[in-house]
Amino acid sequence: MLSLARLRSGQTAQITQLRSDPDLSRRLEALGLKVGQLVRVIRRAPLSGPIQVRVGTTDIILRRRDADAIHLQLPDHLATAIA
Repeated sequence: MLSLARLRSGQTAQITQLRSDPDLSRRLEALGLKVGQLVRVIRRAPLSGPIQVRVGTTDIILRRRDADAIHLQLPDHLATAIA
């Protein structure tokens, strides 16, 4: 399963699952990171720094360990190209 922390800059994927403690899950959902939403990685900081993502028209900066709790599914045409 692909996590948001592993998505490359410019890639878009659909959120399939939030695997974190309940408090973090509620916070992520309040920010718009909900199951079924499309998320796009805008920028990745070097050296395990934060990740800037876009959900709808909202940009969010996430720690990599928080992004690792967000599981994704790539669109079919990209998933087959990576496999």
